[in-house]
Amino acid sequence: MREEDAERTVTHIEGDDHPHPHLAVVVEKPRSETAIASLRTEGVYDDSRRVREYDPKTVALPVTEPPAETRVLEVIRQIDPDRRSPGLEGRLADRGWTEADLESVPGSWAVIGSVILVTVPDEYSDEQARDVGEALLDHHGEATSVLADEGIANDGAAGTYREPRTRLLAGSTDTETIHTEHGTRYGLDPAKVMFSPGNQGERARMGELVRPDEHVFDMFAGIGYFTLPMARVGARVTATEINPTAFRYLLENAMLNDVADRVDAYRSDCRDLAATVDADRVVMGYYGAADGTDDAGHGTRTAEADDFLSHALAALVPGGVLHYHEATPESLLWERPLERLESAVEREGGGRDLEILDKRRVKSHSAGVEHVVVDARVE
Repeated sequence: MREEDAERTVTHIEGDDHPHPHLAVVVEKPRSETAIASLRTEGVYDDSRRVREYDPKTVALPVTEPPAETRVLEVIRQIDPDRRSPGLEGRLADRGWTEADLESVPGSWAVIGSVILVTVPDEYSDEQARDVGEALLDHHGEATSVLADEGIANDGAAGTYREPRTRLLAGSTDTETIHTEHGTRYGLDPAKVMFSPGNQGERARMGELVRPDEHVFDMFAGIGYFTLPMARVGARVTATEINPTAFRYLLENAMLNDVADRVDAYRSDCRDLAATVDADRVVMGYYGAADGTDDAGHGTRTAEADDFLSHALAALVPGGVLHYHEATPESLLWERPLERLESAVEREGGGRDLEILDKRRVKSHSAGVEHVVVDARVE
């Protein structure tokens, strides 16, 4: 009998002979990815230990304390857990990387479900990039694939659809996965549709701001980034998405999260639908495609969200709230986004008033450029 088997029924640690037991939770194998993502969201997943098979149908996932929200079969104590090695640099050093090589090792990466997304330096050889991918797979025992993040396409249909540019560094070529944040499940393939981990806080915030009785117009819905958390709290969401792959995931994710009855999804240009929508809240989570720099050295963009402001205002009922996203050079904060909002309201006429409710930095977009959002009420 394994030591874990002897502790199979443990569900708490009071009176345990070991003052600092190593805890794990048992889940069904098909649920392991979703459970790990949920445990990470709760902040109780233990990255210092490896996932273990518990029996032919279940796995033991390491945790620092019993989870409060994630559904598990049991909480167990591990007597002799499998430790992970110190980190990415240590793993690469074991592969023969020199101190000079290690100076350029990526310091961060994103875990999207079972897929790791990492940016590797352009000067890396194919062998070095593969080493990084394999080392990351070893470091994250639950991951199955590592993709190099090479940005978002800007040209042609791929630019219109905001398709990610990636390449496989290690692991499975099947990169479809389920990523969980704050209880919302996103089915996606990071090699085919974009997903920004840096927007996690904003996705959660939208779920907190919306009221159950609101009608929301999500103009650039993607796979349901903002639509899903808002629908999960009871809002009715009209969601438009032009990318056919993202639209398919949007429909699937509405069913995955049991909100299909509250999401009216359209594969269309949001401008074609705006005039027919009476929304209490409009979300404009898009800021165009990079298009070089201007004479002042600021990044220029095409088809920015401000090009869609007149349509957003047409869809917004008096007293409704608009969430306007923009990629803004630091030197133009907050002048440019506020000026664009004010100008759009003035062009609409009709004496509509603008009230700024909040201004937030979502994340760093690129060197000297911030992804920001402005919340505004338009009477």
